[in-house]
Amino acid sequence: MIDDVKKECEDKMKKALEAMKRDFQAMRTGRASPQLVEPLKVDYYGTPTPLQQLATVSVPEARQILIKPFDVSQIKAIEKAILASELGLTPNNDGKMIRLSLPPLTEERRRDMVKLVKKRVEEGHIAIRNIRHQGNKDLEELESEKLITEDQHKRGKELLDELTKKYAAEADALGKKKEQEVMEV
Repeated sequence: MIDDVKKECEDKMKKALEAMKRDFQAMRTGRASPQLVEPLKVDYYGTPTPLQQLATVSVPEARQILIKPFDVSQIKAIEKAILASELGLTPNNDGKMIRLSLPPLTEERRRDMVKLVKKRVEEGHIAIRNIRHQGNKDLEELESEKLITEDQHKRGKELLDELTKKYAAEADALGKKKEQEVMEV
């Protein structure tokens, strides 16, 4: 019983960290990365389709992303999706492929991004604590239904606290790594 609650909470905590990692991948640092544009939705014959299904995305240089559509007729739709996104990048279209040049980040923009990273880490902590809170409620229910003893309930709470500390520390480590990446010139 306790192991089931622990496993369920651990799975949810892992998912919370994965969501945080995805958020960090989409954050623009000074370096080009395919993850910046791959999730963009392109209007492909009336259907919003992820860019990665319509084109190959490569990084030929540190500050450049190259997008080669499988179907050249979709180049305008891809361009439109990039312009409509929050990336703030202007696509250069040569008729066969699109080049995106990433300008260097200003010091002010880097500081704003660090604040955003810290906010995302705090959101991760909150999600992890909420998962622990739900796990504790589940343990209380099990005890009130006489499915576990008071000692088992206490042990379960200790296990959940250990899990919470572990995943909160992982969230902090991810945040520190992303902050260093953002501040790197």
